[in-house]
Amino acid sequence: MALQIANPVVVGKVERLAKATGLSKTAVVERALDHLISETTERASTVGRMSALLAQLDRIPDRPDAFDPLAWDEHGLPK
Repeated sequence: MALQIANPVVVGKVERLAKATGLSKTAVVERALDHLISETTERASTVGRMSALLAQLDRIPDRPDAFDPLAWDEHGLPK
């Protein structure tokens, strides 16, 4: 299956990178895509882990004394 890149700026970047690395244009594009896929997968994994952590925190019940477990008297001192 052929792939045609119509943007001359992109073609120039691929050609420069191929020349600088000694890789073929196909190999340069493949490595770039592999890198982008890896970044995207890692980001999605991180988002999933953070979502799971936030879901666990949301399951902690609210308590009236959660933020201030000490009882205070009228002078602002702990009882």
